[in-house]
Amino acid sequence: MRQPELRHIRAFVSVAQHLHFSRAAEALGIAAPSLTKLIQEMERLVGARLFHRTKRSVALTAAGTAYLADALAALEHLSRAGERAQFAERGELGRIAVGYVFSAVYAGVLQDAIREFRAAQPGVEFELEEIVMDQVGTLLRNETIDVAYVRPPVRYPEDVEAVTVHHDTFVLALPADSPLAAHDAVAPALLRDACFVLPEQDAGTMELARRGRFAPKLGPRPGSLAAVLARVALGGNVAVVPRTLADCIALPGVVYRAVAGRAIPSGVALAFRRHEREPAVRAFLRHVRQRGTTASAPLPAPLPPSLSARAGKP
Repeated sequence: MRQPELRHIRAFVSVAQHLHFSRAAEALGIAAPSLTKLIQEMERLVGARLFHRTKRSVALTAAGTAYLADALAALEHLSRAGERAQFAERGELGRIAVGYVFSAVYAGVLQDAIREFRAAQPGVEFELEEIVMDQVGTLLRNETIDVAYVRPPVRYPEDVEAVTVHHDTFVLALPADSPLAAHDAVAPALLRDACFVLPEQDAGTMELARRGRFAPKLGPRPGSLAAVLARVALGGNVAVVPRTLADCIALPGVVYRAVAGRAIPSGVALAFRRHEREPAVRAFLRHVRQRGTTASAPLPAPLPPSLSARAGKP
């Protein structure tokens, strides 16, 4: 069965509001005969008479009164739908799936960026998922996530790129009873005989060994940074970890020390699809670029052996 079209409904509502065909036609910008034809077509489609019409008056019938409420609601829904479509086109409405490694949470850069963006664009929703860094490219390409906070270096596919959002440095996590804990800053060469527990990102460990001119003795790779520190706390192992970790996690039996010489750089990057189509994701990427990067504070030497603790993962 054919249903009234939008032009019929708008014509009906205009007549119902004006109760005068000439004024209703003028409001719609059409000729009065054309309006009359639209109303007649609509009454046939609805199967009911909608107006009582005489030469001097126009009034709604019971059917017209009943139809008017839903017609007004339908037009209101369509108006809101148009507004929402415009919001979505401008990136003010939508959903963004964010993958992250927990060290980005330790740095605070993920929370800060999302909190600021949501304050400006409350219509955008975020879904957060902890990820493994070597899966970033796949997750972005198959659109499981839209952006990813990671610790470089990371190998990306050609259609994925990244921007640095936080600068950091690497430090040493040592057992509290290690003789090296007596140093304010530990020279890389002094770690020649150490056994290294490896976090997911091992670039800092390899760079320290390169500077110390030795092949590192590699121990377990437990995954999370919290698990890495737990291994260090048991004794017999050391680890190279992001500086932000020293600010967030204090474990009994673990101390943090600077690496002597030029700081070993670390950081957090935001990875994303090079040719992103979704307006909300593009708006978030613009926001992140406008924020720029945050720089870590200079590393004090020595680091205090006891810092404010915070539970977490890497």
